[in-house]
Amino acid sequence: MSQIKCRVEECHYNKSEICQASTIEVRSRVKDHMTSVSDDTACETFVPKKH
Repeated sequence: MSQIKCRVEECHYNKSEICQASTIEVRSRVKDHMTSVSDDTACETFVPKKH
């Protein structure tokens, strides 16, 4: 399994900055043009941590 880094501390799947989800889905946040920078993407796998 690949080790996918995650710096979103509020995500349930983030364990010591490594994503523990069995699969991930990433989508483009922009419509009608090609994404060219990482800020234009979003992780659909995100689940907030329960406090």
